[in-house]
Amino acid sequence: MQYVSTRGKSERTTAAGAMKQGLAGDGGLFVPEEIPLLHEDTLTALCGMTYPQRAAKILYMYLSDEYTEEELLSDCEDAYSRKRFQGGPAPVVALGEKLRVLELWHGPTAAFKDMALQIMPKLLSRALVKTGETRTAYILVATSGDTGKAAMEGYRDVDGVRITVFYPVDGVSRVQKLQMATQEGKNVSVHSVVGNFDDAQNGVKAIFSDPEAADTVGKNGYFFSSANSINWGRLVPQIVYYISAYCDLVNDGSIKMGDEINVCVPTGNFGNILAAYFAKKMGLPIHHLVCASNQNNVLTDFFATGEYNRVRPFYTTTSPSMDILISSNLERLLYMAAGAEETVSLMRSLKEDGSYRIDEKLRVKLNHQFTGMYCDEGMTAETIRNTYEKYRYLCDTHTAVGLHCANRYMEDFDKNRMMLSVSTASPYKFAPAVYRDLTGKSFDNELDAMQALEELTCVPVPAPLSGIEERAVRFDPEASIAREDMLKTVLAEM
Repeated sequence: MQYVSTRGKSERTTAAGAMKQGLAGDGGLFVPEEIPLLHEDTLTALCGMTYPQRAAKILYMYLSDEYTEEELLSDCEDAYSRKRFQGGPAPVVALGEKLRVLELWHGPTAAFKDMALQIMPKLLSRALVKTGETRTAYILVATSGDTGKAAMEGYRDVDGVRITVFYPVDGVSRVQKLQMATQEGKNVSVHSVVGNFDDAQNGVKAIFSDPEAADTVGKNGYFFSSANSINWGRLVPQIVYYISAYCDLVNDGSIKMGDEINVCVPTGNFGNILAAYFAKKMGLPIHHLVCASNQNNVLTDFFATGEYNRVRPFYTTTSPSMDILISSNLERLLYMAAGAEETVSLMRSLKEDGSYRIDEKLRVKLNHQFTGMYCDEGMTAETIRNTYEKYRYLCDTHTAVGLHCANRYMEDFDKNRMMLSVSTASPYKFAPAVYRDLTGKSFDNELDAMQALEELTCVPVPAPLSGIEERAVRFDPEASIAREDMLKTVLAEM
């Protein structure tokens, strides 16, 4: 299968080429030239498989021109082993008759990014061999909290790779900072950036699009790549867990094969819900997709009005991984719905004016498949409290955003269809907010909040977070750099 740019001006490339390169040469994102179809007999066969087996089969549908199914199965069995995912890779939990929660945070960093970033390094390592690459891949990552730690954990000490992570100094939780600051590995580094996530992300994009920077690193034996969801190698593993969750719903009798479900995804950068859209396009029986935003509700407004406008107040919320005003993966959806020419025009308007507007016909077309909803801070707190009181189910702030929107959609539009709502992080990654929302009491120290939350609920702290305060700090979490110094920092670390 060949891959093309959303902006239509880069040459077609292979899956390995797309993963190695990350961002297309014209500034666009790689997408498959065609979407493989998932027939019912294939879906039925997947129901009888383990998660690693399902993952290998689905990845092979997108990567079969270069990767063998045996290679993928070997990599998936290692990436999704019980050693790495102690609670299983993607368990589905029932909350009432028609609501299910897809838990994606049982991996080594207690966040959903592990689902892609445990397998992605293996795919990239094979891609380097398959493309005859002899240079070192220099991976740059902008993170709103979870991607950075997951990427460093996935790529640490991987041969042929160096990784540098940038995060907004005041835009991640204390636990997330500690996770990154204590990361082991001789090939990793992390820096906080003055500003918000969009500043860090735009800084990384600027480095990628700088031909002089590419030439400089090339002369030093490196080339730039990405572990953010702009890289197809990050996105394609995320398709797997939606298909796997459907199989689990069939297996436990929640639905019958062929029944349609609704899916609600808390998202900021649009990558997680876009993976569900790809699964739907493949033929997975998904009726509707609910795009759940926090108070930074730029995506909600986009689906409601057709206007995407990043020139608006930016809110620092208790769900910081969603504090994003530039949703990079929305570009892939625009390309699939409107084509490269229209995508180029819209992306130019976003860059130059800070906004764009799609026509009404396209807006209606998208609304047949997506509904945008949002959850403010008060609603987030109420959802955490109500969910625990009603179901004794402990959820984090991001998951609460999704559950609020899922419940609203069920009440307002579709009470009878099964709703799958995505849980993206352990509640202990955001313990102060969760504990406060349950009790009304606050902790200044996040580590004290974790202990108090465990004592209150008897839900154990996940192993990846337990004892985090005792680990050696390798990178100063408070030593910030300016966005304009990001390239200089990268070059200095070669």
